[in-house]
Amino acid sequence: MSSTPDMAFAPNVQEIVRSDPSHIPENFLVIRNEEKGKSNNTADTCHLSSEIPIVDLSLLSRGHKEELNKLDQACKEWGFFQVVNHGVATEVLQEMKDATAKFFELPLEEKNKIRMPSDDFQGYGQAYAASQGQTMDWSDALFLNVYPSHHRKLKFWPTSPEGFKDAIEAYSSGVKRVGDELLRSLSLTLGMEKDALLKLHQEVVQVLRVNYYPTCHMPDKVLGLSPHSDTGTITILMQEDNVTGLQIRKGGEWVPVKPIPNALVVNVGDVIEILSNGKYKSIEHRAVTTETKARISYASFLLPHLDVEVEPFDHIVEALGSRRYKKVKYGDYLGSSLKGKLKGKAHIETAKIGS
Repeated sequence: MSSTPDMAFAPNVQEIVRSDPSHIPENFLVIRNEEKGKSNNTADTCHLSSEIPIVDLSLLSRGHKEELNKLDQACKEWGFFQVVNHGVATEVLQEMKDATAKFFELPLEEKNKIRMPSDDFQGYGQAYAASQGQTMDWSDALFLNVYPSHHRKLKFWPTSPEGFKDAIEAYSSGVKRVGDELLRSLSLTLGMEKDALLKLHQEVVQVLRVNYYPTCHMPDKVLGLSPHSDTGTITILMQEDNVTGLQIRKGGEWVPVKPIPNALVVNVGDVIEILSNGKYKSIEHRAVTTETKARISYASFLLPHLDVEVEPFDHIVEALGSRRYKKVKYGDYLGSSLKGKLKGKAHIETAKIGS
């Protein structure tokens, strides 16, 4: 995870809004209603928000059969679910939110002390620079590799505001525990021993991406985060409690994921889709902006070790009757995804047999 496109000229969206709130540079403009011929009006899909599954981690951790069945159905039918009773203290969640808000309020020159260099993905800046006329996302981000600890590059960890490092440490530690428990439960729903997925990963890599979505005076003209599926195993996301921005594609429509206070949102990544031979599918999602309120989200990506070879489990292939995905070395799969901006589910198509 060491190479990304040249980010030297990536604009800072927060500064664009600060200097002229009415200005949207041309390379940020999107026409959302042209996307797959669908209208951007989500009013008729809001009712589906209440159908997004809610899973109780305290029950899963005890091997509760009904809750495991609920997890299985959530992964098969939605690829997204919200987790409650996850055990990460409310104070830890709030301290992460408070410290992060203070970080993004800092002057640009202070944040740029940990600016993302052109040869790395860690640090502060834009995930992808403008190149070849691609549309930019209306967001800035802080990327950090948090686990295993020896993968950290502390020169990119913010020293201001005071206590931010400790907040990141406490939050990421809690997310790691939740992630390990979910991987154990997913091992069971996929018909394996409890620690099978953790062993396959060799060591679970955990990357934190904090996204800052500034306000936009014409929110229908930009996207905070373009539609994509995640290339990892699972993603654990903390949302703001009082503003909705995350949307998932369900039945060809965009469904808003309304925040549940103190819950964590989890989604299936490409790795689980490959391992499960398509039984569980990674889900396309995006982030939209609002005119009145900035939004921050906290995404923790759980990935296999880069040397791990990912392929469908034999027992699932036998049950489904055919192998639908190739064997991929995860480092190669991830590396190729980092060469350009993610777009929909285009990248996992490269792992399908016959592609």
